[in-house]
Amino acid sequence: MYAHLRTYTINKGMMEDWINLFNKKIIPLLSEAGIKVESTWINEENSQFIWIRSYGKDKKDIEIKEEKFYGSKWWIENVNMVRSHLAHRDILTIISN
Repeated sequence: MYAHLRTYTINKGMMEDWINLFNKKIIPLLSEAGIKVESTWINEENSQFIWIRSYGKDKKDIEIKEEKFYGSKWWIENVNMVRSHLAHRDILTIISN
């Protein structure tokens, strides 16, 4: 399975708002695109949001499912608001064995 390990540095004072946005809007949108949120964490300093989202059995699944997610009407209309929460993003592609 292909997945992304994502670490987002959240702008100071925005973690609670980010978590609400993530749970109420982003997870359902990801699910509609066929992307599963496997797990989420927050670092001890409450500054980073770490999560894994999975796609499927091959690399092509990432492209297909992300195109659906990032092409959705809600994402296009809200991308700037969503990204205003983020100071930095690190994304690592991982593969299960």
